[in-house]
Amino acid sequence: MKKNPLQCQFVVALDSIVGKWKPIILYHLLQGKALRFNELRRLLPDITQRMLTLHLRELEEDEIVKRVIYPQIPPKVEYSITEYGMSLSPILETLHQWGVAHVERKQLKKEKNEHTETD
Repeated sequence: MKKNPLQCQFVVALDSIVGKWKPIILYHLLQGKALRFNELRRLLPDITQRMLTLHLRELEEDEIVKRVIYPQIPPKVEYSITEYGMSLSPILETLHQWGVAHVERKQLKKEKNEHTETD
């Protein structure tokens, strides 16, 4: 079976940013402030420690997120968006806008269906 190069490019791109939590992690880091692990946990109260660690490692491996370890006791670790990661900003903003419009569309459809059922 012959591989489709276009499909492969989409798969590679989506693997880097897709998941329940990655876009939200990136959203918070795109605000420009470096965040410590526990700060991210507070911003994402439903994420498990294991899942946050996994996503941060994957984002770091893809050079989207930078991890800085400060040599102190207790160790201080901060995560920030890289310059390369900043290139995702317009993509994530567009995705967010589409999500808002999609939620509104679904809500209008639901309201229309409820209105139709009561007539």
